[in-house]
Amino acid sequence: MSDVESQMRFNVNKHMSHKHYPAIIILLFCLLSNVLVQAQVAYPYPIQKFSIMLENKQVQIAYMDVKPDSSWRKTVLLLHGKNFNGYYWKDVIAFLVKAGYRVIVPDQPGWGQSDRPDLHYSFHLLAYATRQLLDSLHIQKITVVGHSMGGMLAARFAMMYPDKTERLVLEDPIGLEDYHRFIPYQTTMQLYEKEKAATYESYKKYQEGYYPQWKPEYEQYVQAQAQDLKRPDFDHIAWVNAITYQMIYDQPVCYEWDRIAAPTLLIVGDEDRTVVGKALLSDEDKKRYGQYPALGKKTKEQLPNGILIELPGIGHIPHIQDLPQFQQILLTFIKGNEK
Repeated sequence: MSDVESQMRFNVNKHMSHKHYPAIIILLFCLLSNVLVQAQVAYPYPIQKFSIMLENKQVQIAYMDVKPDSSWRKTVLLLHGKNFNGYYWKDVIAFLVKAGYRVIVPDQPGWGQSDRPDLHYSFHLLAYATRQLLDSLHIQKITVVGHSMGGMLAARFAMMYPDKTERLVLEDPIGLEDYHRFIPYQTTMQLYEKEKAATYESYKKYQEGYYPQWKPEYEQYVQAQAQDLKRPDFDHIAWVNAITYQMIYDQPVCYEWDRIAAPTLLIVGDEDRTVVGKALLSDEDKKRYGQYPALGKKTKEQLPNGILIELPGIGHIPHIQDLPQFQQILLTFIKGNEK
């Protein structure tokens, strides 16, 4: 033990009385918890980088390109939600590759291991960047799977690039209703201040709302999001988080479902009550909006070639809460156009 360590222990013992024990125990517990939650969350497959010019800025897009050992049947694109990155698709990638599919999983610009440029973010821009990535990989046709915010992006991608989109899967997408019609407006600076104040605990509290019942195995997805908190450029990341919130708020897709030509599977957990900006609603309006069973039925009627599957007892992330059921549903649908 060093002299410094000895002195620290002496000072703690000298000044600590029995009445301080609870406070010391709590402090030690918090410090230990902080160490545990800050463990690095490793992506399950190698990360590659694609360079693209967006709004006169050179941007590096991180992505996973995972292939079966032998030749693949078709290619599937997985698009993540706002509070996530490519990491949370790890189990979906595994079963798709085992079934013989090539899987592309980008971290969108502004998320995960991709660059976080200050851009005028739009679903059109992100769809364009995703299309450029796919073209660089010489992928002609693809099944697009989008979860949460990734569902809004997947829908926009299918509208912009019907020639590229073979099939579309929307897993509990946000944007099934137009948020700016009932969520109070917040300035970007207000959002920025909220994002800067984020903590591991606030991230976890929000993610707890995704599930009917929290389980310890969900903690890893909080850890994946919370890695940003440790970055030296977190203030900049908070700004990007704020302007991408505005993207969701300002750019609805729910008036354009009739533009999607591809066969579309809409998967909805009947316990999902996600609303972007829900904390700003009154208790009465919290019960009125985010009603995914009703929103799913309404959306299915507007899709030219849509199928709706409702999952009893499932919240916002079916592929995490009930992977076997999600696997069966997804594989059945994407195999539907194979001979």
